[in-house]
Amino acid sequence: MDRFVYLTFDGLSRGAVYAAFALALVLIWRAARIVNFAQGAMAVAAVYVAYSVTEKTGSYWLGFAAALVFGLLLGIAVEKAVMRFVDHSSPLNGVVVALGLVLVVQGVLGIVYGNEFRPVQTPFARDAFEVGGVALLSRYDVFVFAAVGAVVVALTVLFTRTSVGLRMRAAAFAPDVSRLLGVPVGGMLTLGWALAAAVGSLAGMLVVPTELGLNPNAMDVLFVSAFTAAVVGGLDSPIGAVTGGLIVGLLLSYVSGYLGATVAPMAVLALLVVVLLGRPGGLFSSSKARLA
Repeated sequence: MDRFVYLTFDGLSRGAVYAAFALALVLIWRAARIVNFAQGAMAVAAVYVAYSVTEKTGSYWLGFAAALVFGLLLGIAVEKAVMRFVDHSSPLNGVVVALGLVLVVQGVLGIVYGNEFRPVQTPFARDAFEVGGVALLSRYDVFVFAAVGAVVVALTVLFTRTSVGLRMRAAAFAPDVSRLLGVPVGGMLTLGWALAAAVGSLAGMLVVPTELGLNPNAMDVLFVSAFTAAVVGGLDSPIGAVTGGLIVGLLLSYVSGYLGATVAPMAVLALLVVVLLGRPGGLFSSSKARLA
């Protein structure tokens, strides 16, 4: 029982990070109807900026803020300089360009910083609190939950309570009609990319310190789990992304704890296949057509 409780809390803390990254994928999908396969590489670039700022200043929080700002600006640059010129007549065009962007970003990071793993500090201790001799959450885990929760609340308010969120959704689903109604479609797409890149940078800042360290390929494996989380929850649902992230985190924790770490990737793949066969739109997909 103690092992089960430990694995549950470990899975929830891991799943919160997957949820943050899945939220970034959902943001891009809602804004541009594109799955951004370069999201992981962009997040790593932001973490490298945080690493450089922290090394220069000695302040984690200055590095944290720099990562979010850089992610925001990088999202704007990618949309304006790259994705805006992609022919969207075929969904594969965006995928190919995004994969090419991954190679470019990882290559530049390797040239500038090298390919060795670099340690990244955390703002809070990672020693878990113990209750009845069972390790539960650490201060850093609580910070992760709080950060992801704040993002979920902010995005929910944005998309359900503001005119900007409605314009972003309208620009993605019906760009031609939106232009006729005076919606700045290009600006909404840019905003979507900027927000998604900032959320992805946050996810990178949360997960990299818990892994082996920072290197140009640090987010590759995480992207697979986060993409699965987004698909499981539904690419059009922020709440679904969070739920999917927690499901994937718990699945990986239980499988790794009871069957071994080598089986975990196959469990994620099996989950993805089951969801795609049973509910292709995700657990939180709507059967009704969206009108806005």
